[in-house]
Amino acid sequence: MTRLCDHCDQPATVHETVIKTGVAHEVHLCADHARAHGYVLPATTGAAVSITQILQAAQQSQPRAPERTIRTCPSCGMTIANLQAVGLLGCPDCYKVFEELLSGVIQRAQDGASIHVGRHPAQAATLIDRAALRNRLAKELREAVSSEEYERAARLRDRLSSLGTAGDDDLGATLNTPALP
Repeated sequence: MTRLCDHCDQPATVHETVIKTGVAHEVHLCADHARAHGYVLPATTGAAVSITQILQAAQQSQPRAPERTIRTCPSCGMTIANLQAVGLLGCPDCYKVFEELLSGVIQRAQDGASIHVGRHPAQAATLIDRAALRNRLAKELREAVSSEEYERAARLRDRLSSLGTAGDDDLGATLNTPALP
């Protein structure tokens, strides 16, 4: 008994049984519908065709999947698979090699930030600014004393002492000179 195409009443030339989730589905297609559904039919004149020829024709017509390169750090040999298994980078060069993969991980860990900003006490910024100002004024004071600009040096000394008492007892050590009266 000849089967007919599932889409028209032509005789089916392609018969396929597909098993999905344990259920068999039969598909019967004529030559035209088989080509329309992507099946590769060998051009024959009625001669017998081997299964090898059919498979070769099908393999040649399928688009090749792009070859995936395995990214490896040139310095330490770390691969993405190793990184995912261990969870640690092998060397500083790994940050550049795996930058695309790490950027998403870092952003998720830093609540959307692309760099690690760290944590610091609320007063740290003002203390750091104050220390930088102290260092700058101390440097200017040393320069004023060495160039014998005593009036300017006195103003700088007064300004340094007005910055607060924190660290004033270290002023002489900071200046590398004896504390001014």
